[in-house]
Amino acid sequence: MTVIVTPRGAPAKPVVKDDSMLKQKQMMAAHYERLTSAPETGEKVISTFVPGNLNELVMCFDLVNNLPEVNAIQSGLRKQSGAYVLEAEKIGHSEDVCTYVKSDIGMMAKGNIGPNGKKLPNPNALLLSYTGCFTFMKWFELLREQYKCETIMLHTPYMGDGKITRNMIEYMVKQIKEDVIPKLERISGVKFDIDRLREYLKKSAKAEDDLVNVLQSAKTKPSPIDAYFGGIYYIGPIFGAFRGTDDAIEYYKFLRDEVEERIAAGKGPVTPEGDMGKEKYRLVVEGPPNYTNFRQFWKMFYDEGAVVVASSYTKVGGVYDLGFRHDPDNPLETLAEYCLGVYTNRNLPMRIDMLANYIEEYQADGLLINSIKSCNSFSAGQLLIMREVEKRTGKPAAFIESDLVDPRYFSAANIKNRLESYFQMIEQKRSGAALERGAA
Repeated sequence: MTVIVTPRGAPAKPVVKDDSMLKQKQMMAAHYERLTSAPETGEKVISTFVPGNLNELVMCFDLVNNLPEVNAIQSGLRKQSGAYVLEAEKIGHSEDVCTYVKSDIGMMAKGNIGPNGKKLPNPNALLLSYTGCFTFMKWFELLREQYKCETIMLHTPYMGDGKITRNMIEYMVKQIKEDVIPKLERISGVKFDIDRLREYLKKSAKAEDDLVNVLQSAKTKPSPIDAYFGGIYYIGPIFGAFRGTDDAIEYYKFLRDEVEERIAAGKGPVTPEGDMGKEKYRLVVEGPPNYTNFRQFWKMFYDEGAVVVASSYTKVGGVYDLGFRHDPDNPLETLAEYCLGVYTNRNLPMRIDMLANYIEEYQADGLLINSIKSCNSFSAGQLLIMREVEKRTGKPAAFIESDLVDPRYFSAANIKNRLESYFQMIEQKRSGAALERGAA
């Protein structure tokens, strides 16, 4: 079932959301209410990041999880981030700095008002458990300077050689035992209980199973989901404050049932304008989306009958479809393995392998890269990735450019032209293949 809603201040045309999207929106709204109410309820707040976040461990200490990137995304979707970015640049931050950072800094300078219109509380602690993106470290330095609170650093080795070694795991577990847990105990006043952690990890694994089923449903033709634009909604609960909870289990069961109904009915994804028409192109996408013009960006795809069947961005908070599950039998080791395995901690050969495999497994027509101006963690090496995947799969690849939450770097005309040219390339490739089959 789909429900039509008209967001406040939106133009005349209503937005269509499927029930799981509405459910996810309600979950996020409830979390922001809990977060902004922390000064009244007495709950303590910890700020951390999406890749490699230790939500199950954080919950063991009754701490409320605040995610700065998610705040920046929410500002982008609400078209507030542009003003925040300019404010940060006025303060002295460079034009080339990650716009998530500048949106966050600008939001703080403007009163730190969350998406529910209420002030976000100052964190009691900062927890950085992932360093594949160097910007996160600098971002934390800025937050530490602003909030003057306890800062906890869990160093995650980069997978430069393309594998996780026993030494890496042991190195991280030692930090968790000797530094992270004692500090969380001191900040929260709650004693660590490893059995409590095991229970949360069990719940995580259950929700992860259903998420993988949903993501892999895109192997069906037509795909019942869009694994990039729709995928943004799907990953929200598990990549943030809900992994390890009964709410996450319930949400992903609900989502899986909804997707299975779409498969049974032979339907494609739900778009902001209703059910997508005929599926013409199946794409794999590398790189984050643009959030300031999210709906307009998505429309460029579904207007052409293009659906994204797999994406790298929906793996920044965990590569569950490659087999990883949180393991309650090895609670601290599994936290370390999770941090090590996130997409942006993987070297370029690993990223190339993943994308090339997605093209084959999901029977995609090719690879599209959305290169984000201010995100070095994704953008570095993308031209090499594009050439290598194209060579390996024989499928055409293309390159477009935008930004995360800075509206100045979204050129609708330029992106639309490039997409149209790319779809023509796919058609030519198909025609050539058909001629070859005919000649044979």
